[in-house]
Amino acid sequence: MRIFLIGFMGSGKTHWGKQVAQRLSLPFYDLDEVIVEEEKRSIPEIFGESGEEYFRNKEKIVLEKIVDENTNMVLSCGGGTPCFFNNIEFMKKYGAVVWLNTHVDVLLHRLMKERVQRPLLKDIQDEDLKHYIIRKLNERRMYYEQADVIIDKEDAISMNDFIQTVLHA
Repeated sequence: MRIFLIGFMGSGKTHWGKQVAQRLSLPFYDLDEVIVEEEKRSIPEIFGESGEEYFRNKEKIVLEKIVDENTNMVLSCGGGTPCFFNNIEFMKKYGAVVWLNTHVDVLLHRLMKERVQRPLLKDIQDEDLKHYIIRKLNERRMYYEQADVIIDKEDAISMNDFIQTVLHA
């Protein structure tokens, strides 16, 4: 069983991924963390030094490597992962894809606190952040909507309900 968690940055993919993996006794991977480990650079450093195109290529290579090495796992993907190189089709072919469709205001609240670690947000002013989130969500929605499972109210769902929803994907 492979479970891929997708959604916008700040949607809770890593939080839920760790819990689901622990509950199901599966290995957990955070795609960004694996990239950082392999590159020996932070995500902002990779973006700043090598650019987004380099990062997206690396992301695809690491995604495929993790899938190749694990028949059972939970993987928290980066917010843009499903949107490049047919990654969404790849993930659907090899497992269940779960979209954490977190409300814009929840994302805004979370991302205001985490901006330093988010290379795509570093140059966006506070007053423009909500519009940026809405615009990016609209660009990515067509990919996110291809998920096998869509969870709209992750803050109001119990861990058991979350797992049962994922297992029935």
